Amino acid sequence: MAENVWAYRAGVDYLAADLTGYAVEALDGSVGKVDKHSDEVTDAYLVVDTGVWILGKEVLLPAGLVTRIDHVAEKVYVDRTKEQIKAAPEFHRDEHLGNEDHRQALGSHYLSGMPFGVPPA
Repeated sequence: MAENVWAYRAGVDYLAADLTGYAVEALDGSVGKVDKHSDEVTDAYLVVDTGVWILGKEVLLPAGLVTRIDHVAEKVYVDRTKEQIKAAPEFHRDEHLGNEDHRQALGSHYLSGMPFGVPPA
């Protein structure tokens, strides 16, 4: 993997504020709100509460999926579709946060079938 999906992209202003509570926007609509985030250099991620969208589950999104953050509107934009996010390996905070196998499975899922940083057509 040439790019690190677990690091924010250059130019994404992730340090300006606590992202907790920010809305998360996929390419095709809202996916939920940030419940927790990490801005560690090689282990950055968002835990997103999907509300009723995926039956109230949480999803883990690698920070490399973030294309921009609008601090005024309190929105985080990611370059994946709702379906790609929904199809990701199931996430359970107590079991998977910090789990290297789960992290690798997520990285493979989000990077499969498309180059890093290139949205689907």
